[in-house]
Formats: sequence, structure tokens, C-alpha cells
Amino acid sequence: MNHEALLDALLTAARKAGAEEADALLVHAQSLSVQRRMGTIEQLERAEGVDIGLRVFLGRRQAIISTTDASEAGFATLAERAVAMAKLVPEDPHGALMDAPAPPPAGPLDLTDTEEPDAEALLARAAAAEEAGLAVTGVTNSEGAGASWGRSQRVLATSRGFMGRYARTSHGVSMTALAGEGTAMQRDYDYASTTHLADLDDAAAIGRRAGEQAVARLNPSRPATAKLPIVYHPRVASSLLGHLAAAVNGASVARGTTFLRGKLGQMILAQGLTVWDDPTRPRGLRSRPFDGEGQPGTRRAIVEDGVLTTWLLDGRSARQLGMASTGHAARGTGGPPSPAPSNLWLVPGALTPEALMADIREGLYVTELIGMGVNGITGDYSRGAAGFMIRDGKLAEPVSEITIAGNLLQIFAHMTPANDLVFRRGTDAPTIRVDGMTLAGA
Repeated sequence: MNHEALLDALLTAARKAGAEEADALLVHAQSLSVQRRMGTIEQLERAEGVDIGLRVFLGRRQAIISTTDASEAGFATLAERAVAMAKLVPEDPHGALMDAPAPPPAGPLDLTDTEEPDAEALLARAAAAEEAGLAVTGVTNSEGAGASWGRSQRVLATSRGFMGRYARTSHGVSMTALAGEGTAMQRDYDYASTTHLADLDDAAAIGRRAGEQAVARLNPSRPATAKLPIVYHPRVASSLLGHLAAAVNGASVARGTTFLRGKLGQMILAQGLTVWDDPTRPRGLRSRPFDGEGQPGTRRAIVEDGVLTTWLLDGRSARQLGMASTGHAARGTGGPPSPAPSNLWLVPGALTPEALMADIREGLYVTELIGMGVNGITGDYSRGAAGFMIRDGKLAEPVSEITIAGNLLQIFAHMTPANDLVFRRGTDAPTIRVDGMTLAGA
């Protein structure tokens, strides 16, 4: 199947149907996944499919339509339906295609792996994870272990002359363990996802970590309400960057629905802290040679030395704000582009996690967050949490059924990162300490 030829034919059909401009996105995805629980295979699924999305413009009116039928025979009808829809929608003064950019600079993104595991290999990986978790003393049950492989190709074409393609592979493994009995049971998990199998964590190590983390959470207490330092484990520290990304999203800025509106060029993190976004990082989980509008991505500091330097912009939000796209348009086949980060991370600090909490007489180490109690307009932050108390600089008893609260402006200003950054999730952070937050407990 020649994907470029298909999209060229679809754009031709759109012009014949009356579209003034158009773009088309094709996604060809293949996947294989397995799920195993207590030694029994619960799921073995292979999938393959092609999705195509067409966006047409009539002046400032636009419409989007998608299909899973990749045959050219239906393109004329598909295009006619899209144009008919565009005639009925109101004008969008900021909607338009982006000009075709210069070809992105050649760079070894290295997003595809030649390793393609079969079902037996994935089952063996899931079994290794689950058996290692169950072997941890105190683990009494499993919610299952899984392993997966996938490959996707994305092809984007526009009537302004852009045609681009890239592919990506993925390998994953996960395990969730249960410890204890009855109503006193506790659960925890671990997982890893990479573009290349060679970079994937050992499956047994993932299962063992899940088991050990579940056992460590047994017999939690509920501490008294207090204002104290809170230390975020890396897997939850990344959520703070997620809140930052949402606050600098160009669509939110244009709507005025972000607590960072008006903060461009101002200090929002502690001095010395830098947050990078880089779609060109080799083997990155969100790396790409171009964004959802064909614009090349570049490594840029979202925050540099504590100062907010840019918004995340696609074409539409850039026009609303009188700025230029930053190459952060993300899209699927069924919707328009919208801003989103690529590989986002906080630059690590100099201290180890142990040194970071060494002077904390009483504090909280958070390993799990629950709920999404964040007000994007005011920055008010309140989330359910679980983890461990910190006493005299050391991790102590497990705690649960608590809430941590503050305001993101204050949280950002008082963040101190450790030196343990590992790229695992696309949005990544090291251990982060935040002083002066409120723990609401008993």
C-alpha cells in the first residue's frame, strides 16, 4: 500500500469536491499484546488497521471526516461529505492550513526497532514479571502482568505541498501486585515502555519492584493535618510537569483559562530550574520529525533558569495570540490539531533523593496521587495521596487516605529536584521536593 499516493488521491478528490484547501492524515497501526494473571492467559490480542482523516477548508470554514476504508473508490464520496459539512459550520477566524515548511533537518531519531516479538515471547515476558512479583514475600495476589509490541506509521499531506512520513515502534511490560489479606490488602505497580526492546527494563525487575512496593504499603496510618515538606517520587513528580504543560498550552492561554496567563517572561520556577521540550530526542517516546501540521519541531526550553520563555502553540492558537507556531500541534484522524508537548522533562539537580530529604524532620514522601483536583484558572491544587512519612530524613511508616494541597504558583516556586532523572514516560521528572504544602489527614 502506497500511503503517499493514497493521500495524494484523497486531496485531489477534496479539490474536485470544492474544497479550497485540505490536509489528510493516515495512521497505519499494528499491535500485539498479552495479559496474564495468576499463571493464566487472560488476553492475547493482535490488531492492525488503517485510519484516514480528511480536513477541508472553505474560506474560514472547516470540517473533518475520518474513515477506516483505505480504498480510493470511496474517496470522492468522503470528500463530498466533508465539503457539505464545511458549508454548514460557522467560520473560524483563526483556522487555516500552515504553509509547507522547509524539510526538517536530518537527524537520527531512531524510532523504529527491527525486533518484532511473537506471542510466545510476550507471554514469557509477562510470565517473568508476574512470577517475580508473586515471589516477593508478603505478596498474596496479582492483578496481572502484561507485555506488548506495536508499530505505527503516520503520513501527513497538505494541499500546500507538504508530504511527510515517520514510523515508530513500541515495547512494553507491566505488573500489578497485591499484598496482605482482606480489607487490609494494598496494591502497587510498575511498568516500562520504550521504542526499542534493548532499552526495556528487565521484566522480572519490573515485577519485583511492583511486589516490593505493594508490601511496603501494608498497614498504613493516617497522619495528622500539618504543613510540611512534601517529596514526590519520580512517577508522580512528572504530574507537576503535566500541570505546567496544561498551563502553558496555547489554547488555554488564548481562552484565558490558565493561571499562567500574563506570566510569559516572568519567573515561575525557582531560579536555576529548566524544563526542556524536545521532539528530536533519539528514541524518545514522543519524538517526531514534524508535528500534526507538518511543522518541524525543535528542542526548546519551556522554562529557563526559572523564567517562562514560551507557550506551546499550534497554528490556530498562535494566530489567536499573534505569535508563531512552536511546532506543538498534535492530532488524530478524527479531530483538528491542538497544542501538546513532546518529550518534556525537568533538568535534574545535584543532590541524591536521600540528600534531598536528609534535613526533613517530618515530611511526606508521595508515591501515588488520586483524582484531578486542580483548578487550571486559579492554580489551586488538591489531590488524594498515599506514600510514606519522612522522619529525621528517612522514610518511615506508610500512610494513605490523605490529601495534599497548595497552589501551583507556590508549588512551582518552591520545587527542588534531585539528581535521579530517568526517561520513562514522555513527561519525566526526577524526585522533587516542595516545601510548605499542606497535608490534610486525621
